[in-house]
Amino acid sequence: QVQLVQSGGGLVQPEGSLRLSCLVSGVTLDSSTIGWFRQAPGKRREGISVIGNFRDEIDRDYTDFVRGRFTVSRDSAKNTVYLQMNKLRPEDTAVYYCAAALAPEFNSNWKSENRFGYWGQGTQVTVSS
Repeated sequence: QVQLVQSGGGLVQPEGSLRLSCLVSGVTLDSSTIGWFRQAPGKRREGISVIGNFRDEIDRDYTDFVRGRFTVSRDSAKNTVYLQMNKLRPEDTAVYYCAAALAPEFNSNWKSENRFGYWGQGTQVTVSS
């Protein structure tokens, strides 16, 4: 059974940093794709980052509004994926989710939440002074 347990998040001031963790069980990171999504109040859930595999190497992608500020990484020994968020802005305030797809590679439609069958519980990130 695939399960994702998130930790991290909280309240941070603008320009601050936070790191989210996503502990994955039931599937290895080498055989899955892990996406990060977020949902702001009154808005649809949106994909912001993804980490998977391509030809025995780690593959990553980001949506434009987090590229250069957020970094996705993983520790295969701990089966955990991280999202390091720097230079946070008030508009980054949202509930953040990690999600797993049981395929090692991803394609250009990774931002579609329908592609991911397993989800973490979500964690609140609030950016405010």
